[in-house]
Amino acid sequence: MKVGVLNVTGYAGIELARLLARHPRVTLHAVTGRSEVGKTLEEVFQSLAGLDLPIVAELPDDVEFVFSGLPHQASAEALLPFIDRGIPVVDIAADFRLHDPAEYQRWYGAEAPRPALLAEAVYGLTEIRRAEIAASRLVANPGCYPTAALLAVIPAIAAGIAKPDVIVDAKSGISGGGRSLALTNHYSEVNENVTPYSLSGHRHLPEMVQELAALTEATPRVTFIPHLVPMTRGILASCYLPLADTVEEDPALLERRVTELYHDWYDDEPFVFVTKAPPSTKATAGSNRALIHPKVDARARRLLVFGAIDNLVKGASGQAIQNMNVMLGWPETLGLDGLPVYP
Repeated sequence: MKVGVLNVTGYAGIELARLLARHPRVTLHAVTGRSEVGKTLEEVFQSLAGLDLPIVAELPDDVEFVFSGLPHQASAEALLPFIDRGIPVVDIAADFRLHDPAEYQRWYGAEAPRPALLAEAVYGLTEIRRAEIAASRLVANPGCYPTAALLAVIPAIAAGIAKPDVIVDAKSGISGGGRSLALTNHYSEVNENVTPYSLSGHRHLPEMVQELAALTEATPRVTFIPHLVPMTRGILASCYLPLADTVEEDPALLERRVTELYHDWYDDEPFVFVTKAPPSTKATAGSNRALIHPKVDARARRLLVFGAIDNLVKGASGQAIQNMNVMLGWPETLGLDGLPVYP
């Protein structure tokens, strides 16, 4: 299978190249990167030494599968010719995540490049949308924050143990802001500093609301506050939900019931692990794993769920490859079975 990557020079693109280079059933056939055209991957990224594939301006016509790591708007525009030809694609940007064109306009300040495709695209949270992904030629990879938060809260909301009223307090490493230079990403600004941002609404918020709305008749309420922390990789989403009014069990029994519920949801999943202790971001570094830990606060009648991922792998490129494997009918773990890097 000849695979092409649009915008290999972003962090998601670099991770795609790293992971695809070891995938047993694909060939990394062509990559684009506007600022580095004419150079090879190993010339631009020392970490990819040995990959002498040239960076080109456009993907050739013979690619058989396409990933895009371009920014929103540019991503859809570049993918449309491949979509029209029936070539399967995974968009790591946001152009196909929201089903409602009005919501896209509201959050991204522009009309969706091809509004009719929003209804056709499948939201690529693999563990939740596996059957739909398998039947799709257009998959919208979730944002990194929604991946961590949704995997954490969906089992409880779907089972009716908790109300669809969620506070997501999430911390992310600096790589989530991409490679483009920005004052807020400078070392002296970020080091020894933790900062909340997007207090009036982050673009990943409507994804969470959209996906939770599919689980319940009630209108979901989500408060999402992201924070930038001084580390390179990782997301930790601390999620707080009120217990459902019907839950009246003994706290110890409820704790056991919730733990069993999460094990029932995820024990057969190759990349999601329910942990006995609160998860850490370092325990996911470089891997496609998600670590989930539920805890009942009986005094406050709240469910606390913590989700940790590597934002560049499970939160972006690894999940994109996981979706490709499902779309093509391959074993889901192909090319993704590496363990986390520690320490």
